[in-house]
Amino acid sequence: MAEISHRKRIWGWWWFDWASQPYNTLLITFIFAPYIKELIGNGAQAQSVWGFGIGSAGLIIAILAPILGSMADISGNRLRWIWGFSAMYVVGAFGLWWAAPGDFNLIIILVFFAIGMIGMEFATIFTNSILPDLGTKEEIGPISGNGWAFGYLGGLIALVIMLTLFAESADTGKTLIGLDPLFGLDPAQREGTRAVGPLTAIWYAVFMIPFFLWVRDPKPAAPPRGALRKALADVGQTIRGLPRNRSLFAYLASSMFYRDGLNGMYVFGGIYAAGVLEWSVVDTGVFGIIAIIAGAIFAMLGGRADKRFGPKPVITVSITVLTLVAISIVFISRDSVFGVAMAEGSKLPDILFYLVGATIGAAGGTIQAASRTMMVRQANPGHMAQAFGLYALAGKATSFIAPLSIGVVTAMSGSQQIGVTPLVALFLLGLVLLVWVKPDGERA
Repeated sequence: MAEISHRKRIWGWWWFDWASQPYNTLLITFIFAPYIKELIGNGAQAQSVWGFGIGSAGLIIAILAPILGSMADISGNRLRWIWGFSAMYVVGAFGLWWAAPGDFNLIIILVFFAIGMIGMEFATIFTNSILPDLGTKEEIGPISGNGWAFGYLGGLIALVIMLTLFAESADTGKTLIGLDPLFGLDPAQREGTRAVGPLTAIWYAVFMIPFFLWVRDPKPAAPPRGALRKALADVGQTIRGLPRNRSLFAYLASSMFYRDGLNGMYVFGGIYAAGVLEWSVVDTGVFGIIAIIAGAIFAMLGGRADKRFGPKPVITVSITVLTLVAISIVFISRDSVFGVAMAEGSKLPDILFYLVGATIGAAGGTIQAASRTMMVRQANPGHMAQAFGLYALAGKATSFIAPLSIGVVTAMSGSQQIGVTPLVALFLLGLVLLVWVKPDGERA
C-alpha cells in the first residue's frame, strides 16, 4: 500500500470535523432542540427538560473521558476507539426519528440523544489527541482553525439541506423554499423534521470514510492486559499532580467554565429563540446559517491569529465577547430590547438576535479552535490522549452546571430570559482563571 502523504493525513483529520459537526448544528442547537420545544409546547418546560437531559449525558462523559483517554495512551490504536464511539454516534442520532408528535416517549428520545452525544464527545477526544502528530507547535494553530472552519462548512451545508428539503413549518407543512418534504415524508407527522436524526447519522457514516482511509495512529498498539487498572492509576496520579502543574491546572479550570458557558449558548440558543421570540424551526435554522458562516470565517482568522500571537490572547478576546453577548441576550425579547418597549410586530428583536447569533458563531468557532492548540501546549507529549481526556473532563465536569442551572433558574422564575443568566458567571470565571495560564505551559 502506498504511503499516505502528510497533506492527506491533515485532510483526513479535517473530515472528522466535517462529519461530526451536524450533531451540534442540527441536533443540539438549530433543528431538533426547537422541535422538542414544539412537541412539549411550553418553552420554559422544554428548556428545563432539555437541560436535565443534556446535563445527565455530560456527567457520564465527565466520569469516563480521562480514563478512556489514558487507556488509549497505554494500549495504543486510537482509531479502534474512534470506530466504537462512531457506532454510538450513528445509533443515537438515528434513534431520534421516533420523536413523533403525540406518540413519543421523551425518556427514550433523551436516551438516544445521550448515546449519540456521548459517542460524539468520546470520538472527539481521540481525534483531538492526534492533532500534535500533524505539525509543529506553530503549524497546529492554523491546522486546528482550518479544521474547525471546515467542520462549520459541513454543518452549514447539512443545515441548508435540512431547511430547504426536509424540515417543514408546523403551520404550512412546507420547507424554507416552499417545497413538500423530500421522499414523500408526511408533514402532518413532522417526518421531514424528524429526518434530521437519520440524516445526521448517514452524514457521519459517509464522511468519516476519508478519515479512516487517510488517518493513521503513529503509536503502535500494545497488549491491553491490565490497561484499565493502569489507566485508573495514571489518571489518579495525574489528577493528584495537577496542583503542581499550575498552568495546566489553571487552564483546565478556566476552560471548564468558559466552554460550559459556550455549550450552554449552543444547547439553549434554539430553544430560547423558539420560546422568547416565538421562532419556528425554519426561523431558528436561518439563525443557524448566519452563526455557522460567521463561525467558519472567524475560525480560519483565529487560526492565523493563533499562529502569530499564540492561543491565549485569542481565547481571552473570545471570552470577553461571549460575556457581553450573554448579558445582551437577557435584554432581548419580543416585547422589549434593552428596556425599550417594542411595538407589536417589530422586527428589531429578530434582527438583533440574528446579530447575536453571528457573534456567538464567530467567537465560538475561534475559541474552540484555539482551545485545542492551547491544550497541546499544556499537555505532556507522551500522554496526549489522556490530556484530551482531562480536557473533556474539564469540559464536562461542570457541563451539568450550565444546563442544570439554566433548568433550575428557568423552572423557579418561569422566565427563559432570567433562566440564561448563569452563563454570564461561567464566562467571567473562565476569564479570571486564564490569568494563571502560561502561553506555552510549564514546559516553557
